[in-house]
This record gives sequence, structure tokens and C-alpha cells, in this order.
Amino acid sequence: MHTRRLKFLCLLLIPALVLAACTPGGGTPTPTRDPSAPAPSDTPVPTVTPTTPPAITVDPASLRGLEIQVWHAFTGESYPVFADQVALFNAVNEWGIQIVERGYGDPLTLAEAVEAAVTAGSGPDLVAAPPEQILAWDQAGRAADLNAYAADRTWGFTPQELEDIPAVFRAQDTIEGRLLGLPAQRSARVLFYNRAWAQELGFSAPPATPEEFRQQACAANASFRADADLQNDGLGGWIVDQHWQTSYSWLLAFGGGVEEGADYRFRSDQNLAALQFIKGLYDDNCAWLSLADLPYDDFASRQALFISADLAEIPLVMNAFSRAGNADAWTVLPFPGVDQDAVVTYGSSYSLLASAPERGLAAWLFVRWLLSAENQALQVEAGGLLPLRTSLLGMIAPYRQANPQWQAAVEALPLAAGVPQKASWARVRYLLEDGVAVMFRVDTPVDLIPGLLAEMDSLAEELDR
Repeated sequence: MHTRRLKFLCLLLIPALVLAACTPGGGTPTPTRDPSAPAPSDTPVPTVTPTTPPAITVDPASLRGLEIQVWHAFTGESYPVFADQVALFNAVNEWGIQIVERGYGDPLTLAEAVEAAVTAGSGPDLVAAPPEQILAWDQAGRAADLNAYAADRTWGFTPQELEDIPAVFRAQDTIEGRLLGLPAQRSARVLFYNRAWAQELGFSAPPATPEEFRQQACAANASFRADADLQNDGLGGWIVDQHWQTSYSWLLAFGGGVEEGADYRFRSDQNLAALQFIKGLYDDNCAWLSLADLPYDDFASRQALFISADLAEIPLVMNAFSRAGNADAWTVLPFPGVDQDAVVTYGSSYSLLASAPERGLAAWLFVRWLLSAENQALQVEAGGLLPLRTSLLGMIAPYRQANPQWQAAVEALPLAAGVPQKASWARVRYLLEDGVAVMFRVDTPVDLIPGLLAEMDSLAEELDR
């Protein structure tokens, strides 16, 4: 019901900047990395179950011939592989379970279809949806706790198999000891970096801190200002990306975030430093707004040293370099941080909606089968997303060798963080995106950004109700 409201967030935020001009602004210096700071720890492994769940007592004979509805919003190269895996499971599973998959164009359409079906007294048994949508279903009493399935000695995972799923992915769907989902897809938004051009500019290594990122971006812009063409003086650095996942990554890179206890909190010194940093890049011509719908060609033609994009877009960037006839070496990077770098993972999870015990077990068996390392290897090679099983890396050595940019992203996975575990994140993430968009749209001075963050806090409180 908040979808229409999100379209007006920019209009609501703009007056905050005008009001902020009437009050003293306070700049916050960009912190630098403390060399004595401890190294970031690995993502803590969530407790899958605080107590021993009851054993699954479904008679296997009751599974025979069950037809299970699985709804999703898979698109792109991943969908044909998923459809093939559905067909294969239907053909080989020993219980004769038949999976009927139904795809939707996007997660919002999927959620609306589920709501309509449930209201009509029907609906899917299994859904692949964003974690915040699963939380909304859980609040309505519809999402099943998967602990009993995962821990069952007959039907579940061994401890080693469960630990094979990266901890950051398991943590995203674990709420107060309840396992509300298992990852279906995970990707990340990362920085794409032209290593060859950076070396020509005098940099032997990728930026490890925000300040080093600034130095390299500004040096790329300076290379354009050194020629006689005045039309290109704004090019060269980072192409500004207003996607919420990029903005959230920058906040984390500066030690910030969007939560304080159980509430949202945007106005903090760390968040202020992050937004002042990226706006300062733009003010100093070290970042620029592209008129192109997508940044791939600008990156491939050396008009930008950095862009930010999703892992799934790596093949599109490769194609852009091929079109440009550019053989530059390039890679992907986490967002360089003050104390630690930032990578935000995001994607859909499998959620089992409340149903009869035998239907729940049948749906679970399909999920368990999909999450085998063999099946996940096929998904990775088709879609280029993050691996959901660590053990599959040994199975896809040729793919890793042929896709060094993907491999670089996987190596950054120990740094990864998920998104807030709140159903309202489905709305508030666009508040973050619109807030940053407004900052560039009205060319907000850095000393007025505190007012913008304060207004975002006020709107987040309303959207969190």
C-alpha cells in the first residue's frame, strides 16, 4: 500500500533541504582508516535452532504424486536453468512429487499474486521472495519455521551441509532462532574498476580506503582536464550511482548503517561522513552523472575509472569492452571502507508457506535438492550470482578461471553483510535511494546533508509503521 507513496519521496525530501538552509549546517570530516584497528571478524554463524525441534513424522507414502506449487520472480539467465531443474526433479525424485512453477515479472507482482491467492483460499506451497517479504508473511502467520526440516535426521541437512551455506546467507533468514527461509539467489552490488587505466595514472593497487578511492577518481578526472577539450572536463572518475544498495554499501564502508536498536536511524556521524564523501566527489568533479541509461559503455571507453553495478551485469560489461575494442584489464572491488570494506548481499529466499504436513515436506525436499552443490553449480554458471554452497567452488574451476571478475567478488564474500531484518525494508530501502537521488538532483551543499538525513529519519519512522 506504500508503493504509490514511494513515488513522492523525492518531492517530500526536497523541502527538507530548503528548511535546512535556514539552520546552521555542520560538516563532518571524513575519517581515515585506523591502521591499529582490528581486522573485521567473519560473519557470525547464526544459531539455526535453540532447541531440538520435533522429528518429521510424515509417512513417505503420503508424498506419492503430490503436486506442489512453487511461485517465484526469477528472470534472466537463471530462469531457464531453474525451469530445467524443475523438470529434472519431477522426473527423478523417488516420491513422484510434481513441481508446478509459476513465474512473475518482479517481486512486487509476485507478492501481490500471493496475497490475492491466499485471500481467495489458495496459494503456493513454496515461494522464492525477498527476505523482507518473507518477514511480512511471517508477521501474518504464514511463513513456516524450517528448523524442524533442516535438523531432521532423515529429511534434513547434516551440520556440515548446513555450514556449507555461507553464514551471511543463513543469518539473513534467521530471526530469533527461527529459520524462515533458505537462500534461493544472492548477488551483490560492487565497484567495477579499470585496473589497466589506473596503472597508467600511477596507481599500482586498487584503492583500500575512501581517501585512496578519491585520489584515483580525481586523478582520472585530471587526465581529461589536461587536454584541450573543454567538453570532457567532467569525466573520468566514478559515475554516480543512486541505487539503494550502492548507497547502503557506502554507509557501511564508513562504519554507519540504517538501524539503531529496533528503529531506523539515518542521521549519524558515520552516515553523514559517507554522504558528504560521495557528494564531495561530485562537487570536485571526481564523480559525475551520466546521461546514459546504463554505464557500461562509459566504463569500457575510459570515460569512468569506476562504476558500480550488480554481479549479474559482468557479462554486459564484458560485451561493452568487446564493442569498444578495449583490452584493458578490469576487476570488481568491495566498497573501500574506513575500518573495513563493505559488500551488501541481497536476493530471494525460499519460504515455505503454512500448509498440510505432507505438502510442507514435499516442498522442503525440492528446496533441499535445489541447494545441492551440483545444482548450485549450474545456477552459478548460468547467472553469475554468488555461490550458495562453498563446496561447489571446487566443482567449477574452469568457470572461476574464465571469470576472474566473478572470482574477485567471491573472494570478498567474507566481508559481506545482509540487509535489515525488517518487513518495512521493502519500503525504506527506496527512501535511502530517493534521499541520495535528491542530494544530487538539487545539488545539495554538503553542509545541508544533516537536514536531509533528519528528514529521512522522520519518513522512515512513518514507513516503519
